[in-house]
Amino acid sequence: MSAATATDSLPPEAGWTPSKGMVGMTCLIIAESAIFTIFVVAYLFYLGKDLSGPTPQQVLEWPILNTICLLSSSVTITLAVRALRSGAANRFKVLWLLTIALGAYFLLGTGLEWRHLIHDKGLTIKTNLFGTTFYSLVGLHASHVIVGLLALLIVMAFAMTGSVKQEHAERAHVLALYWHFVDTVWIIVFTVV
Repeated sequence: MSAATATDSLPPEAGWTPSKGMVGMTCLIIAESAIFTIFVVAYLFYLGKDLSGPTPQQVLEWPILNTICLLSSSVTITLAVRALRSGAANRFKVLWLLTIALGAYFLLGTGLEWRHLIHDKGLTIKTNLFGTTFYSLVGLHASHVIVGLLALLIVMAFAMTGSVKQEHAERAHVLALYWHFVDTVWIIVFTVV
């Protein structure tokens, strides 16, 4: 008897094993969490140790709208996965596209904030310790948003061709976990910075 046959014959309550995608994404999130922890600790360690300005209080503004958009994208991606699980392909597409739009708006807002900080406030990565750690931490997060958006766009391209079906809901859920991770990290970055 093969291992697959032995597992298939067990009743559902005998044991559950997560999919390879879930295990892989969980491992990725754990590793990425360690990297973000290092960057957050570095930011906090060097905070206030600058010999020259500007300081965070002098140049940073609250990115409220960007934050609302990014956190709302966690809701839309959750609803998109639910729609796919229930077989509502068109609703899935709309919600998935809305998730992409919210993430793209966040990224655009981050870029505009950086432009303002660099050109209007004179804060660059070379200005002082704050500039170095700020751009490193926020840039690390932005790079993860870019990766997430690229993955979402690939799924959207497949969805537009009709290739994403109800049986792919688990895979969409795995990708949604990455997106939730990116959103959760933003809450920490937003709070710390």
